[in-house]
Amino acid sequence: MTPSRGSTSEDAREYRQAGHDDALLFALAIGLDRDYRRDQNAKKDVIDRAGDAHSVKSGKKKWQIFLYRRSRFLEDDGFQALNGIGSLLIHCIDAFPPRYKDYIDNKDQAKERLQTPMRELKDRFQRKTLLRAFLRKSIFNGGEVNYLTILRENVFCVYWSDDVVTEMADVFEVVNSKARGAGQFDAQKVVFKHLGNNVGELEMRNDSPSHYGEVRFNMNRNPCLRLLDNANFETHKWSPEVRLYGQAIRNFGKW
Repeated sequence: MTPSRGSTSEDAREYRQAGHDDALLFALAIGLDRDYRRDQNAKKDVIDRAGDAHSVKSGKKKWQIFLYRRSRFLEDDGFQALNGIGSLLIHCIDAFPPRYKDYIDNKDQAKERLQTPMRELKDRFQRKTLLRAFLRKSIFNGGEVNYLTILRENVFCVYWSDDVVTEMADVFEVVNSKARGAGQFDAQKVVFKHLGNNVGELEMRNDSPSHYGEVRFNMNRNPCLRLLDNANFETHKWSPEVRLYGQAIRNFGKW
């Protein structure tokens, strides 16, 4: 699971280690050695024998898709090419003062400023082509990663990246968050909904000096699994530990 708000550095280490352990289990399940190839900076948790990359997810509640600072959106051409999405994400960060202390002293002012770029992001994501491009960049590093592979009830479920992006973009309702109580503000997040449930949330992380001025994109595991189940992809049992879905049936295992 993703470390929760207020989690300790030890929690974060345990989360990362659990992810490494699950990636190793998948590597072994498809016949790789314990020193399998990977490139986690590029979201390539496991690179299979065909040279294809897998983003491996497990977790109990949430998956952290990304957690990026301002420099990432400035320097990553993939975000800059998303028809203004990269710039709007920078505007979200720039809604907050440079110093954490200044934010703590006047949170309301920053939250009011944040509403404008968050609303603009929501409006941009009504365009399905742009939403698909954002999901492909965020989840699959712009197409460098080929599969979303999910550990579910001791079975690795392997989905082809294009299937995931297309299905999510087709069914997502993209809205802004609403204030739920006194002192809260609307439009602090962009929420990706399916059947009334929050599948993904794009938000600012400002809960500590070490995690200040960062944009976080999380997905909620169970609603995401229900979305993929509702897609009714064709399935194939590749092995007792690995099941293929949709176009992964044709593309996976070519070695």
